[in-house]
Amino acid sequence: MNSDSRPTLRFLGAAGTVTGSKFLLEYAGKRVLVDCGLFQGYKQLRERNWKTLPVPLDTIDAVVLTHAHIDHSGYLPVLVRDGFEGDIFATASTRALCQYLLPDSGFIHEKDAAFANRHGFSKHQPARPLYTRADAEHCLYRFRDQPFHHVFEPAPGITARFSRAGHILGAASVLFELGGVRVLFSGDLGHGSNPTIPPPEAPPECDVLMIESTYGNRDRNNGSAEDTLAGIVRETVGRGGSVIVPAFAVGRTQLLLYYLEKLMRDGRIPHVPVFLDSPLAIAATEAFVDHPDDHRLTPEQARAACSLPRYVRDVEESKALDADPMPKIIIAGSGMATGGRVLHHLKVYAPNSQNTILFAGYQAGGTRGAKMIAGAESIKIHGQYWDVKADVHNLDMLSAHADRNELLAWLEQTPRPPKQVYVVHGEAEAADAFRQTIEERLGWPATVPDHGETVMLDRR
Repeated sequence: MNSDSRPTLRFLGAAGTVTGSKFLLEYAGKRVLVDCGLFQGYKQLRERNWKTLPVPLDTIDAVVLTHAHIDHSGYLPVLVRDGFEGDIFATASTRALCQYLLPDSGFIHEKDAAFANRHGFSKHQPARPLYTRADAEHCLYRFRDQPFHHVFEPAPGITARFSRAGHILGAASVLFELGGVRVLFSGDLGHGSNPTIPPPEAPPECDVLMIESTYGNRDRNNGSAEDTLAGIVRETVGRGGSVIVPAFAVGRTQLLLYYLEKLMRDGRIPHVPVFLDSPLAIAATEAFVDHPDDHRLTPEQARAACSLPRYVRDVEESKALDADPMPKIIIAGSGMATGGRVLHHLKVYAPNSQNTILFAGYQAGGTRGAKMIAGAESIKIHGQYWDVKADVHNLDMLSAHADRNELLAWLEQTPRPPKQVYVVHGEAEAADAFRQTIEERLGWPATVPDHGETVMLDRR
């Protein structure tokens, strides 16, 4: 353990990449892990999920979770299975979403391993899941709800407080105080134009700041999501095709349903069947209705949006969608086409030029989504290559992440400049570009940390 009297921060994920968020705070013999996410995208990143963390897991006192997305929460089942015995602190909505997200992730790991073993395309014999559904369900018993703006103590001598980050249901920024140092983690920040999620709250005063940089090198397309979505649906259905939407189950699915219901109600798109083919997205949609304090919709709007689709719960019904030639809209996980039921739909619909594959936000490097957006003529699914002849679009204006100017606007609300800014949770190019922007526009010292780096934290 660190014997220095000053607190330290170790970057165990989301440093130089946009996934795998894990940050270890240490002070006076206590350790708190901030986020515990899976690496996604490039193979060399995904392989990190199989490596043991460079810290004995039974020496970590607590985990503080900013939000439920798998790149922030998805390693928790491994952490608990392999020796972590502390509490996991999160907002109530984050805990509610993780109750569905984590078991679903374990189920997908199991299914992918079983599929690989049946068809013999894995390089590992036998293929095994990173963790199981049972592992995920077991870790849920360690969650402890904490309300926004309430000061709590994840470990002796370390306090924390959540504020709204505006990213997805329950998403938070978190301010720590340890050893007289105020350390702020932005978490993933949203923006004020999202019609379903309230905007992020202004950041509190801090000495050290971790800022995400997913969109740190660009501004989001500010075109009308409604107009763009309406045009794509009308054109696709007009030529007899279907729209396949690989959508993030939490946040993006509910936003898409809101827009589709509104467009149909206003007569701007035809009333074609909409199928929500994701048990996880179905559960998250129901959680959305159950937590009205964390979103902007009225109860009537929430019920209307969430009652629009036909819920597809079992595999046989999902398969039947691919045998039906009638125009339709299928929303299925996962959002970057890295797994889940959408892969089976892509095999059927991507090779047909009548159809449209519609992504709905940021696509991490190395994912099938990123490759398709970049114009890939074929994609590899379950060991085989499949042609991509369908139209491919990305509604990047639907991203739940703040863009460069919105990130800057959030930083400018701080009561005083922090002593040090660490730019995290961004691809290398985006993170370094935002570091430079912070230094040039705000005059603050900013650094892109290396994976595995440890830094001392000081008061201003």
